[in-house]
Amino acid sequence: MIEISIIILLCLAAAALLTPYLYKVSEGRPGKLDFIFDKADNFIYKTCAIDRKEMLWKRYLANLLIVNIAAAVFGFIILKLQSLLFLNPNAAANMPSGTTLNTVISFITNTNLQHYAGETDLSYLSQIAVITFMMFVSAATGYSACVAFLRGLIGSKKTIGNYYVDMTRFITRVLIPLSFIIGLFLISQGTPQNFSKTIKVQTIENSYQDIVTGPVASLVSIKHLGTNGGGFLSANSSSPQENPTVLTNIVEMVSMTLIPLSLIGVFAMMLTKRRRETNSKNFSPRHAFAIFASIGIIFIILLSVSFHYEQLPNPNIAKTGIQNISGNMEGKEYRFAVAQSSLFTTITTAFSTGSINNSHDSLSPLGAMSAMLAMMLNVVFGGSGAGLMNILIYVMLTVFLSSLMIGRSPEYLSKKIEVKEMKLIAICIIIHPLLILSFSALAVISKAGAEAVTNPSFHGFGQILYQFASAAANNGSEFSGLKSSTAFFNNTTAIVMLLGRYVPIILQFAIIGSLLNKENSQSALTLKTDTITFALMLTVVIIIFAALTFLPALALSSIAEHLTLWK
Repeated sequence: MIEISIIILLCLAAAALLTPYLYKVSEGRPGKLDFIFDKADNFIYKTCAIDRKEMLWKRYLANLLIVNIAAAVFGFIILKLQSLLFLNPNAAANMPSGTTLNTVISFITNTNLQHYAGETDLSYLSQIAVITFMMFVSAATGYSACVAFLRGLIGSKKTIGNYYVDMTRFITRVLIPLSFIIGLFLISQGTPQNFSKTIKVQTIENSYQDIVTGPVASLVSIKHLGTNGGGFLSANSSSPQENPTVLTNIVEMVSMTLIPLSLIGVFAMMLTKRRRETNSKNFSPRHAFAIFASIGIIFIILLSVSFHYEQLPNPNIAKTGIQNISGNMEGKEYRFAVAQSSLFTTITTAFSTGSINNSHDSLSPLGAMSAMLAMMLNVVFGGSGAGLMNILIYVMLTVFLSSLMIGRSPEYLSKKIEVKEMKLIAICIIIHPLLILSFSALAVISKAGAEAVTNPSFHGFGQILYQFASAAANNGSEFSGLKSSTAFFNNTTAIVMLLGRYVPIILQFAIIGSLLNKENSQSALTLKTDTITFALMLTVVIIIFAALTFLPALALSSIAEHLTLWK
């Protein structure tokens, strides 16, 4: 528990250090290294003929979607032609069309669900020009959308910034420098970074083993920093090439939390600036910390459940007379053990990353439920940018419900929440469980979906439920026991990933567009959102919604499996 606490404190400390710098980047304020970054940015603006004028929300959203579509088309072409292109020392063949479409959608939506084995199915060019490239684009997309959303929520102007400027500044000033530093550290610990072909070695058992090399460190650094999660190898961060030591394991966990935590701090700083401009108590920076406290409580609950049940030995093994004092070590690396495996699992599902350092298919039933629930909620910090946007939708819902209960006007940050906003908020919240539960039901009743299940019991349903929870939350981790590389799952998860990524963003921008057309309200009866009471209310609203939507499905999977195992 001390080990876990120290790592969590490291995550918070790193985010606290990054927050002021990220705020300057978001606000376009000058920095000490602008003499370098400005030259890079201006070259990009000039080469791409970018107009840097402020955009209205519809234009900002349209350009966001256009860039994502263009990147997806580029990635599709590379994957379909990789056998004919350079940097292919292991002679990877062209990827099948179904898998290609799923992969492109997966990585452009920041999901990184992998229905392929990276070490055999991708060339080094594909790993760099498609996988790594899209990790930068998708992370920058989520960040840019979030910053624009915050400007519209807090500010008074009709414009919400320029998408190309936001994206460029985030990549050149944040993602590239930090990825470079993290990559160098990974290399120092033993992670490969080269263009050599796979090495075949003879083992002491007189058999042969393939040792994967390649540009691994550069991919692993951005996959965690950008809350992407897709691995260079199919074993992801449980492999020694991607995660060789306990130190790299800690750095990877800190990297996953860095930007989502920092964005909450950026939100607080934006509120402080707006409060100084308006002298209004409605813009309290303590509101951001109330949000942090609320989702922090849920995170600790999920982590406690995971850690507790992974510490317990499998009762079926205990019946054989074997004394197991290490807990549930099935599918785990001994260098990480239960503590760092449980923390990694909770972080990667809560922060919507999807990277794994242990097999989630081998988790205890309630440990797996904790991971699934983090993705089902999709608001426990969440991924780069998108997580905070999802949280703020729940905040608006909580403000609306709480205000009505005490007879106050439902206002949030000096803007009234009325019928139009509530309809959009309701759809935005409902779309996530709708995707998970409807497509899980489709998989259960269809022959193609049922045939992919490798466990006929409650765990089998959990495999399906986890797959679509991961796809809808743009997480990307999965129960490895599911035979997901089929036409059915390629197509269904592609649809879920697309809708789960872009429908909420479109609805969230529509909410901002509606609020921007309203006059600021200075009502004295506005509900206070910077108190412990509001933080607890937000926590209760999230938990009640999760119980009402997902408890029946969880009862038929993880809970039933737990009761059967411990009968």
